[in-house]
Formats: sequence, C-alpha cells, structure tokens
Amino acid sequence: MNMAVPPVRTNDRAHDSWRLVWASLTRADTVGLGIYVALSLAAALAGGIAAVALVPLIQPDHAWPIAAHIPGLYGGMGMRIAVFAIAMGSFALLRWQAARCGARQISAYGMRLRRQVHARLIDASLGSLADATSAEIANVLTHNVEVIVQGLSALQQLLLAGLTCAVSLGLALWVSPPLALAAPLLAGVGLLASRLFGREQSDVARRYVADMTRLFWHSEDFPRRLRHVRSFGREEAEKASYAEVSARLGHGYRRQLELVASGRLVLELLAAAAITAIFLLAQRWRGVDQASVIAVCLLLGRLLPYLVSTRQSFQQLRSAGPALQLRERYMRMSPAPASMPATPASVRRDALHIEHLRVEPPIPGILVEQLSLVPGEMTLISGDSGIGKSSLVDALAGMAVPQLFAARAGGHEIDFDTYRQRVRNSAYVSQSVRPWQRTVRECLHWADPAAGDDALHDVLKDVGLDQRLSTSRQGLDTDLHSSSSRLSGGELQRLLLAQVILRQPSIALLDEATSALDAASELRVLAALKARLVHTILIVVSHRPGVAALADQQLDIGGGLTAALARRTMGEQEPAGRVSMRS
Repeated sequence: MNMAVPPVRTNDRAHDSWRLVWASLTRADTVGLGIYVALSLAAALAGGIAAVALVPLIQPDHAWPIAAHIPGLYGGMGMRIAVFAIAMGSFALLRWQAARCGARQISAYGMRLRRQVHARLIDASLGSLADATSAEIANVLTHNVEVIVQGLSALQQLLLAGLTCAVSLGLALWVSPPLALAAPLLAGVGLLASRLFGREQSDVARRYVADMTRLFWHSEDFPRRLRHVRSFGREEAEKASYAEVSARLGHGYRRQLELVASGRLVLELLAAAAITAIFLLAQRWRGVDQASVIAVCLLLGRLLPYLVSTRQSFQQLRSAGPALQLRERYMRMSPAPASMPATPASVRRDALHIEHLRVEPPIPGILVEQLSLVPGEMTLISGDSGIGKSSLVDALAGMAVPQLFAARAGGHEIDFDTYRQRVRNSAYVSQSVRPWQRTVRECLHWADPAAGDDALHDVLKDVGLDQRLSTSRQGLDTDLHSSSSRLSGGELQRLLLAQVILRQPSIALLDEATSALDAASELRVLAALKARLVHTILIVVSHRPGVAALADQQLDIGGGLTAALARRTMGEQEPAGRVSMRS
C-alpha cells in the first residue's frame, strides 16, 4: 500500500483544503462553529456601533442619519459617551467569549483527531503497516495533527476577519478617513498588551513541548512496538495513556488561545478606557482635538490585525489539506483480525505441532513443516538478514495470517483462528523496541500491574539489572530518559525481557531481543528466561551461533531452497524435519 500523498494541483489547493477541513468536522463541530460565527458577528456589530457612536462625539453638531437608529446618540454628551463605552465594552466581551468558544472547539477537535488515528493504528493489521515508515507514523500521530488543528484555527480566523471587515467597512462610509497620527498610540497600547501574560504563556509553551515529546515516545518505531503491545494484551492501556497525553496537549493548546484572547481583551478594554477618558478631558478643555486620534485608533486597530493575519491564515488552511489527506490514508487501514480476549479456558499450555505453515513475504515464500512447539523448550530461528525470519515470527505469534496453515494440538486438528486463541497470552519483543514509560517501575508494572516490589526485584535479578539499579538512589523509580540515569541499549533490552518473565506468557517470541548484549551476557539472560518460563513456548531469533547450545531445536533458514530443522538430544543435533523456500 502506497502511503504517499499524491500531489495536489496548486490552483485547487485552497479549494480542496476548505472542503477537506469542512468534511472532517462532526455535527458537534459544526454546531460549535455556528456558535463561534454568531458570537463573532455580534462582536462585529457591537464594534460597528462603537465606531458609529464616535461621530456624534467628534462632531457634536453634525446631523447623522443613522444616529436616529441608535438610542442615546441624540442626548447630551454624557449619554453619548455612555453609549460608546457600552458598545465598546460589549464588543470586547463578545470577542473574548467567541475566542473562548473557538478555543474549546479546537481543543476538542484536536483531541478527537489524535485519539481516532492512534486507535486506528493500534487496531491495524501488520500487513497494512508494511510500507509505512516509523517517521511517517510519528508524523501522523503528532505534527500532522497539529497542522490540521491549525487549519481549523485558520478557518475560524478567516471567518472572524471576513465578518468584522464586512461590518466595519459597511459602517465606515459614515466615518471620517483615518489619520496616520493614530498609529503611535495604537502601537503603544499594543506593546503594553503584548507584555501581559508573558510568563504563563512561556510555561504553557514549555509544558506543551514536553507533552509533545512524550507523545513522540508513544509513536516511535510503531510497527515493532505494536507487536509488543498486542502480545501483552495492553491495547486498551495504550489507548488510555495516549488519550491522557492528548488531553493535556488539548488543554495546553486551548490555554494558549485563551491567553491570546485575554491579551486582546485587555488591549480592547484599555483602548475603550483611554478613549472614554480622553472624551471626558476634551469635554472639559475645549480645543483639544483628541477625538480624531481616538477614532483612527479604533477603526484601524480593529481592521489592521486582520489584514496582517489573513495571509498567514490562508497558508495554514492550505497546509491542512495534505495533512488531512495523509491522515485519511491511515484511517482507511484494514484492521487486524478480531481476537477474543484470552481466558483461563482458552489459555492452554500443551504442545503445538505445526504440520504446514507458509508465509509470504519473502517471495517465493517460506514453508515450514513438522515443527513442534513445546512449553519449556526453546526454538532458535536463524538465517541471513532479509530471508523472512520476522514474517515467520509474526505468523507464529498469531499476528499475521499465513498463506497455508495446518496444525494439531492435544491430538486434534486446529485452524489458525484456534491457534491464535491459544497463543493470545503472548509476549513479543523486537530488536528496536525501547521502553517508553518514564521509570523502571512503570515499565515493569505495564507488564504486570499487580506485581509487588519483591517480584520486580526478582525479575531484575534474573536479567542482570539488579546491581545496576542498586547504584541508583531512585532504585525502581530510576528515570529511563534522564541524562544522569539513562540505561544503555543492552540494559533496556534486559528490562524488556524482565517484562516477559512477569508476563509468564503461553508463548514468548524474541526477535533479536538480545542483540545489544555481548555473547556471554546473551547466553546468561536467555538461560535465566528459559529457567523461569517453564510453561512457556520460547522462540528466539538470533544470528549468534552460541545460542544454539541453549536451544532444544533450531530452525535454520538459509539462502537455498531447503534448510534443516533439528532437535537437540543429549547434546547432539538430529534431523527432525525441514523448512523449504518454494514458489
């Protein structure tokens, strides 16, 4: 499956982006957008009334036709000032409320997009992820969603700009032309407002970056990690953890927008208070021509920010189109075959005898015959890189449907669905998977939430991590990602193998899960696993020939048409079956 986004013609990008963003909205999103538009229109009208109310204040003796439709403008100067102050204050409050409404909508929209695409990836079949890179998946789960959210925010800003400009320009026909002398005053008030809420905005931005980094840890090397998650039966825990981080990101994004709205509220209230004060002074001291300056501040101050931001909003909206196309490709991924949760009745610890198993890729395929999987025994799978070992392990884990399958258990024939049910209580650890939890304790509790500290220390001793953690003051609470306590690649692999011991699975599949260890350490750790997993079918993929000394049987996939499957009996290798590469 090609995950690349097809090129979009430049002339169609803006139109497609509008359509795609609109199509991504739910009914609740549309209702929220309608409320936002209504509040923005009310704010634009209130701002227009405030602009109209300026004329009787600037030119008290001038007859204004539209003034007859606004109560109070034909009254005394005090009444006119009150009408302006009320209109300006209403404008500011309505704009603030509209911004808060928009922030809530964007926060909920981003949360929903993140949860949906993550849940789809967790449930996706391994085959549909075959052509997807980890970097692209990480992008789909993190930055790509941000681009889409910015597109909706840009849509809100364009609607606000359009409504405000339409109302303001319609009423501006009755207002005197703006004067350039208002620019310094406008800049001064803007500078004052820009310094407000600075510290909180910095704190929110830092937390936002930290949460985005944690979200990336949830996304790194997703295909391999998905095998690990699914084998431990922790899909729902992963969805809940991802939703928690997503909620914090949504809160941070909402707070950023609310702080911007609050700064704008202060700016507009300061402008209203300043203009009101100057009108009062102008009433007492004749000849002070401050009205024209204030009028220009109000008119240009309302329109110029939209002229500056409209171009950026259009750019953000255009960028959202390809981001939505990429997201939709992942949302259309085929799901993995449904699997019933493992129950005590379905978890069987008896031997499995695979008579025929064929997997592709690679082409022409791997055909395994007469392979016995016995609890307490280790099967070593070896062979050249790219020969298809991982594809074979995926099928043995029940996560990929083979092209051919025939097996027996307890003297009865079983199909692949029954086989999948028997190996559902599994543990799959790949070479490149790294723990994404924060501490050693969290990492081990992810595999067994009920395990006590004594059990955790025991498994750490089994995998040779007890002495390493004994030198740390934090012990089980050692931070896995701190520069002062970060574990090495080999130590992280030991930690994942400790998860396997806690899991006590029906079948454990280690796809080069000890590659970061030296040869002697690898043998010690695998020997400890074999001793602790006496009721577990243990399948190990390794390139090191020394591992064969621990294995009860070895499946060697060579580059020719056939390769040997041999069982170890009293220290000797005896042929037990065969594996062939066939068309």
